[in-house]
Amino acid sequence: MRNVLKLTKFESVLIQKIVLKITQINVRDSLKILAERDKKQVLKKVVMIGAIALVVLLAGPLIGNALAAPIDVNTGISNAQTAADTAFMLISAALVLLMTPGLAFFYGGFVRSRNVLNTLMMSFVLMGIVGVTWILWGYSLAFAPGNPFIGGLQWLGLNGVGTEITDYLKGSNPADFVSYAPTIPHLAFMIYQAMFAIITPALISGAIAERMSFTAYSLFVLLWSTFVYSPLAHMVWGKGGLIGLAGGLGALDFAGGTVVHISSGVSALVAAIVLGPRKTFPDRLSPPHNVPFILLGAGLLWFGWFGFNAGSALASGSLATIAFVNTNTSAAAAALTWLILEKVLRGKPTAVGAATGAVAGLVGITPAAGFVTPVAAILIGSITTFVCFYAVSFKHKIQIDDALDTYPVHGVGGTVGAILTAVFATTAVNSAGKNGLLYGNPGELLVELAAIAIAYVVAGVGTFVILKLIDATVGLRVKEVAEMQGMDISEHGEEGYNEEFGDRISVSNKY
Repeated sequence: MRNVLKLTKFESVLIQKIVLKITQINVRDSLKILAERDKKQVLKKVVMIGAIALVVLLAGPLIGNALAAPIDVNTGISNAQTAADTAFMLISAALVLLMTPGLAFFYGGFVRSRNVLNTLMMSFVLMGIVGVTWILWGYSLAFAPGNPFIGGLQWLGLNGVGTEITDYLKGSNPADFVSYAPTIPHLAFMIYQAMFAIITPALISGAIAERMSFTAYSLFVLLWSTFVYSPLAHMVWGKGGLIGLAGGLGALDFAGGTVVHISSGVSALVAAIVLGPRKTFPDRLSPPHNVPFILLGAGLLWFGWFGFNAGSALASGSLATIAFVNTNTSAAAAALTWLILEKVLRGKPTAVGAATGAVAGLVGITPAAGFVTPVAAILIGSITTFVCFYAVSFKHKIQIDDALDTYPVHGVGGTVGAILTAVFATTAVNSAGKNGLLYGNPGELLVELAAIAIAYVVAGVGTFVILKLIDATVGLRVKEVAEMQGMDISEHGEEGYNEEFGDRISVSNKY
């Protein structure tokens, strides 16, 4: 093998010359390649520089225009504000809806156990009935531009109601009022107002508990929400309404003193009179069957009321904060006032009294929440509760069977709250509002009294007519035997606590 690989001297010299020649060729080729690469790199650089120069030359006018027009940072802020306000309003709407089950438990705790389901259902059914009718026609009648007494029909079925934020009220008077809430979608405002429309007729059920047919009640709330609530909401809050700040008398009602509480309270009183008393009234009345239900319901109402009042600012911000603080302050002062009255006059403060007092304070602050200071909220809560406390006692003396004190708490509380709004309101809290009596504007008290009177007439007359119409057609009351048996069995075919089933088990265990 070694002999085969051994080269002669001549062969070695020849190989060296060949390698050198190849190397020289590779070097020349390499230099040529490098030169070509350099040319390409230079060419690329020239092209890039030219392109950059061309872009700069072409973009010059555009850059000049961009620099001439300042960046609109408000657009970003507006979008952020819209997102924040919309989230706040949707949460507030959910809180107000929660008040309806809260009211169901509050009322349900007061009645006899055999009527608890019927009482709960009288609130829950509103989420179905008004939840649909508000979309179909209620919202249009309440908030579409119309006349001073009722809205138009252009928004039936939410036609034309979408995610637009402003200008959807253009073309109607007053001309400068182009939207109900300038930072939230129209649809968000609509669903927030739907929750008010749901709970308001549910409040009336407290006066007619334990005796009104569920069919008659369902028909009543359908008609009442259409022909009483929607017109009154338009008069107070709708554009061009007779009573409110958007082209009307200028009455102050921040979250529903007239629209919600006076209307439901007066309607409850009329309904209690038209229906007549329960068969057990007044000598065989039972005490509340479940006081924990009452406290649970009052707690849910208190919690939901933050959406009710703070949400009525229609935006997250300082005004909503003021309304939130005033709501809690008034409720706290009212609960304490009721407990003190019970302790002084009756010897013992009660859980039912604390719950009732808190609700009365919440009712009283509702029209004033966004117009008064927290100190004024304390006075409003205490004064309202004081008057409601004696209104409940007076109702018992004249023996009107308002079963769960709807008028003494909501009707009287809403009336007192509306009057006190005209006393304590100040533009230092809300520049969009008006000063009241204590701030140099005694005329506002007359305006508020006129608004209260209109609400009394609309609610009272409307409720009377509706009830008489229903009584003449399907009838209002259940039969006496059904009333004594209990509304749960007679109207719904079920019991809240399965007492009958429990009795059967206890009997069978004897054998």
